Amino acid sequence: MAHDTNVHWHEHSVSREEREQLNKHKGCVIWFTGLSACGKSTVANLVDHKLHKMGLHSFVLDGDNVRMGLNAGPGMLKEKHGEEFSKRFGLGFSAQDREENIRRIGAVAKLFCEAGLVTLTAFISPYRRDRDAVRATMRDGDFVEIFVDAPIEVCEARDPKGLYKKARAGEIKGFTGIDDPYEAPLKAELRLDAGAKDAEALADEVIAWLKKMGKIS
Repeated sequence: MAHDTNVHWHEHSVSREEREQLNKHKGCVIWFTGLSACGKSTVANLVDHKLHKMGLHSFVLDGDNVRMGLNAGPGMLKEKHGEEFSKRFGLGFSAQDREENIRRIGAVAKLFCEAGLVTLTAFISPYRRDRDAVRATMRDGDFVEIFVDAPIEVCEARDPKGLYKKARAGEIKGFTGIDDPYEAPLKAELRLDAGAKDAEALADEVIAWLKKMGKIS
């Protein structure tokens, strides 16, 4: 018998609704998606800062930060735990590994949401099916998809980490927007024009939307 058939959800003695009453706002997952260097992390952190100043409870789950721990790559794990461990648990950037990366962070984001937090995630999350799969695990209205839309030319011009340059030179394989696809959302709750507006204005748009939809007050 598989061990996972004996695993059951444990109900907490403090309900989500009680946590939300204490926090004075709803829990939700604000999922920022877009090309590398489109401004996802910058906008997410600005929104987080604005929410904090409003006295609300929020946290940012950033793609790079998560890949330094929970979803660490084979190289990092090999250095710390050995080659066999790294092969079993390390996540690279293949389509399969990207899917698992998003599945894991979706599960974590859901737990944060259940704790009554405004949970902001900043991941390229290039494939629609993976984003839709995360949405499907949550209550209606909990998952808010925000498309940080910037033309690839703008993203390449910014290129703060030099990743596009390396991808163009063939030093990075499977790079989103170069030799791997990015599937833009078809029905995102909010689209941010990151090619025309600065990050501060985009963060204000997110805050205004959250208020309009009753996620915060």
